[in-house]
Amino acid sequence: MFPTKSVTVLDKIVAEKKMEVARLPERVLAAGDLRDALIEHGERRDFLAALRQPRRGDIALIAEVKKASPSAGVICQDFDPVRLAKEYEAAGASCLSVLTDEKFFQGSLDYLRQIRAGVKLPLLRKDFMIDERQILEAIEWGADAILLIVAILSDEQLKKFHSLAVEAGLAALVEVHDEVELERALKVGAKLIGVNNRNLKDFKVDLATTEKLAAKLKSGTGFQPVSDRQDACPTLLVAESGIHTRADVERLKKCGAKAILVGESLMRGDIQSKVRELIG
Repeated sequence: MFPTKSVTVLDKIVAEKKMEVARLPERVLAAGDLRDALIEHGERRDFLAALRQPRRGDIALIAEVKKASPSAGVICQDFDPVRLAKEYEAAGASCLSVLTDEKFFQGSLDYLRQIRAGVKLPLLRKDFMIDERQILEAIEWGADAILLIVAILSDEQLKKFHSLAVEAGLAALVEVHDEVELERALKVGAKLIGVNNRNLKDFKVDLATTEKLAAKLKSGTGFQPVSDRQDACPTLLVAESGIHTRADVERLKKCGAKAILVGESLMRGDIQSKVRELIG
């Protein structure tokens, strides 16, 4: 008898996402269609440029608007997405990440629209993208960037979605959590790579994940030594998850991270003081 594969939280999320996208209108999209949508829905804010030039401190902060997660449950009981976004902006965040998955993170595309009207920062639609129609949704609801999780995409999907987004004028944060996924991300020409320190299969967190992959990135063709010249580091590294203290940030900066994505630790206390602590 063969052992059965255990179903992970990520498996459940992707299964739910497949049902969600099956309800979207059938449509084949090209980069031109997405560019037209961008023109119709307003000029994009430059997500990557904002990370290269932090508004405050010595590392760029992508602050996350997140009500809940499968691992932590409800994070913020008194959840007001626009209020949070404005507090992040005032505190010095460079960009915002907005959870739009409803079932597992209690997010909403409408939060994206509300936040875009309330702040001037570039916005990332953080969701589980498995269909190009979700990229169009991101544009229509106000995103400047999308998240592409390598673990849930085939090589063909990753290449297609990344190309569509970049050609249309969106930034694409390509998320990896091991060396194989990093190589796949570099293969499609990703200029913005996020290393998730949280294993999406068992939800364990280890900052050494960023350290290990940063070392791999430095040794490959996708990385050049850090300098003040923006074009000297064509691949910008974002450390994600498990970031709670200034010591964590110093550790991640030391290995080559130029930006951090933080949600839970910001939302559990005073946002202004926590942002100051993290970004210096």
